[in-house]
Amino acid sequence: MAYYRSAGAVPPKRHTQHRDPETGGLYFEELMGEEGFSSDSSLLYHRHLPSAMVDSRVWRLPEDKPEPNHPLKPYHFRLHDLFPGESWRQADPVRDRRTVLGNADVRISYVAAGVPSPLYRNGIGDECVYVESGGGVLESVFGSIEVGAGDYVVIPRATTHRWLPTGDAPLRLYAIEANSHITPAKRYLSTYGQLLEHAPFCERDLRGPVGPLLAEDVPGEDTEVYVKHRVGGGIGGTVLVTPTHPFDVVGWDGCLYPYAFNISDYEPITGRVHQPPPAHQVFEGNGFVICNFVPRKVDYHPLSIPVPYYHSNVDSDEVMFYTGGDYEARKGSGIGQGSVSLHPGGHTHGPQPGAYERSIGAEFFDELAVMVDTFRPLDLAEGGRAADDGRYAWSWSGRGPQGDLG
Repeated sequence: MAYYRSAGAVPPKRHTQHRDPETGGLYFEELMGEEGFSSDSSLLYHRHLPSAMVDSRVWRLPEDKPEPNHPLKPYHFRLHDLFPGESWRQADPVRDRRTVLGNADVRISYVAAGVPSPLYRNGIGDECVYVESGGGVLESVFGSIEVGAGDYVVIPRATTHRWLPTGDAPLRLYAIEANSHITPAKRYLSTYGQLLEHAPFCERDLRGPVGPLLAEDVPGEDTEVYVKHRVGGGIGGTVLVTPTHPFDVVGWDGCLYPYAFNISDYEPITGRVHQPPPAHQVFEGNGFVICNFVPRKVDYHPLSIPVPYYHSNVDSDEVMFYTGGDYEARKGSGIGQGSVSLHPGGHTHGPQPGAYERSIGAEFFDELAVMVDTFRPLDLAEGGRAADDGRYAWSWSGRGPQGDLG
């Protein structure tokens, strides 16, 4: 999204000499840009060579063989079960993510973390990380962003960054890792990238990095950076070692940088009758969209039925992360805080039994959920298989292959 920012010391003209006022030495200019110099970019000015490295070794990513959703059925995953008890205290927000679902366009993972992550760079695509609860700081080559419950944090591809949990509670992150860039829904944007009047949020709601970070905050030599990258048609991991710390930026400017947006600043679009999911969209990437359902006034036609109508996902898989409030349509299914439901293409789904009639007359829904719709089928990864409740598919009928659910 073309929204210009400038921070720190930058020269009056790009691609010209920029020198350290104390030593007279040149700073090193780095262009971080998308789509081969043809889209959004930023210029960063480093104290040291940003391309210098002294070692490269394999980062062995967790071995996982995602399984197709076959035979077809919906699922309910209890993500809090992935980090029981005090296990979060030893987990970091990057290396201990557990992948729940994924396909060739996007991977969805979850982590409850208590220790800082290493420096990390995703060279495959942008990340949109939703903070379920807890607090922390995202530090990057651009500066720092304080984050808390309800924040979406959008991190451009190849941004070197790290997560620092704060407080004595887990930093719970729901990570959406794309194989593409992630932008606000294009119908909200002008030709030149401004959020339009009908958009449910605007530039005032976005929080950019504070900084850049000061020299004394980034000491050390031979610094490790964990990198996810493309390899052999799949995903590989490498640990690059740089002779100086990557957070040596004295200034930057441009339209490409991490930013945070809190879900409480999303202004819901409502109507007299039930609004379809595109009315709740916030971001999109290649092959998927991200929507959110927030506390809102609901349908006010005198004969309206506020909960969703039953619907078939003809072209998409629907993934809903329930992160707050009381989700009316799912009452009686076992879904609660930290749950994820998967409603795959080819399956007709909708409210749980009784919710349809029960919603009539409701004027307000106090619910909070993040939805990802994908246009290619999602496979079940290790985290999803481990968190499956084993019962959800039969919750509409009250019985499954073993009989009454009880």
